[in-house]
Amino acid sequence: MTYSVVSLFSGCGGLDLGFKRAGFHTIFATDNWKIACDSLVANNTADEILCEDVRNINFSKFRNKTEVVIGGPPCPPYSQTRHYLTDKAIGFNDSKAGFAVPEYFRAIEEINPKAFVFENVDGFMFKTHAEPMAFLKETSERLGYNITFRVVNAANYGVPQTRKRFICVGLKKELGIFVFPEETHGDNIDGKLPWVTCGEVLRDFDNITEEEKLQRPGSKDYELLLQIPPGENYLFFTEKRGHPNPVFKWKSRYWTFLLKLSPNRPSWTIQASISNNQGPFHWRNRFLRIEEIMRIQTFDDNYILCGDFKDQWRQVGNAVPALLAETIAKQLIKYLS
Repeated sequence: MTYSVVSLFSGCGGLDLGFKRAGFHTIFATDNWKIACDSLVANNTADEILCEDVRNINFSKFRNKTEVVIGGPPCPPYSQTRHYLTDKAIGFNDSKAGFAVPEYFRAIEEINPKAFVFENVDGFMFKTHAEPMAFLKETSERLGYNITFRVVNAANYGVPQTRKRFICVGLKKELGIFVFPEETHGDNIDGKLPWVTCGEVLRDFDNITEEEKLQRPGSKDYELLLQIPPGENYLFFTEKRGHPNPVFKWKSRYWTFLLKLSPNRPSWTIQASISNNQGPFHWRNRFLRIEEIMRIQTFDDNYILCGDFKDQWRQVGNAVPALLAETIAKQLIKYLS
């Protein structure tokens, strides 16, 4: 049996791709960014793709006609950065995206699916965001769902990236309580496969072109980047790390500052924007290529991304790793069937 999906805040379709691999069929997908919607269209993601503000969509036509709703409401209101920056509104008070979580659950109420999958950054579980978390629990209970949630590390499911994300799966109460699939990979853990490394998935990109040499990642700190070993960041140049000529104070910059991938480890989280001095950078001292971050996010090599370089980076950086989505989807089938 093929189960149908309604996809919200779809972006370029990472969740949808994973669910498609697991045998689901997306009947409707929506996002308010036209370039992301163009990518959805280019990849035949859904029967119907609507580029629209979710607040303007009536989902009643899908009521009792789809098994699953999936989606990751915009995450900036719940990011770790917002946890520490007191000058910016957080959670529901965010003027740009605070509406998204309530709108997600409005769609759940109108559609009444058998199950839903909700994704966000790990900061969603911070005490700072107690109001949205309480809303999620109370609304799920009111609508008749048992929910299971946790922060998962994508690397523990075979993704070559230590990307931590909050995942909540809701099931209609008659279907039981969702149990997350057992982790298959680990960092030197007995009985688990080893983490998939960047070197494994990027081996055919292990080079640097003359054009890339001229791009000088790190900007004014390019010469420092050249000296940083793979798997290290600016902390390499601190007194605490024993550098004979310290350049930076301990924890004086963002962790990603001059951060360089190691071919022997998974990538750190691919961010939604690219910066001259914020990594991760390739161990060959260059910016990562779109093809590489697609591999790290476990997209298919032939997946089509619309827009320019920065648009494509943003789409991939915002996406749920397709392999993680596929793993959750396969586990969900056990309850739907």
